[in-house]
Amino acid sequence: MSDLLTELTEQEERLQFDRFDNDTALDLGEHLLRAARERGLPVTISVRRNGQRLFHAALAGTSADNDAWIDRKSRVVDRYGHSSMLVGATFHAAGGTFEQQSRLDPDRYAAHGGVFPVIVRGVGPIGTVGVSGLPQAEDHAFVVEQLTGFLAR
Repeated sequence: MSDLLTELTEQEERLQFDRFDNDTALDLGEHLLRAARERGLPVTISVRRNGQRLFHAALAGTSADNDAWIDRKSRVVDRYGHSSMLVGATFHAAGGTFEQQSRLDPDRYAAHGGVFPVIVRGVGPIGTVGVSGLPQAEDHAFVVEQLTGFLAR
């Protein structure tokens, strides 16, 4: 488990922006949307900054449930400042589950993979980028892969 925590922490240290404004959010959202369409993935995509949803798209095969999942996972990232996958893995490594130990309403918070913090170097987390529609590890991996490609441009 510690290898997973190390990997997830390293991702957050590596995948940071120099700046992040509305145009960056729209470009990032479109980047994820293109990749999801190319692969035929049934995902909902969300990019937010300071609580404002700047990009949202829902592809075929998704439902309002995916919107709710993104909202719940985004609240976890907003509260803890780390990816929803890292938060869930941290609770699991401590011998419990997020649902049991966080004492947060599971209808409002979900520590399942798929939402990643938008981190600006020297500032910290200022938003979220996420997907919902695949198994949680795949949601997380897709976001990390797309952030890696986007930041390398």
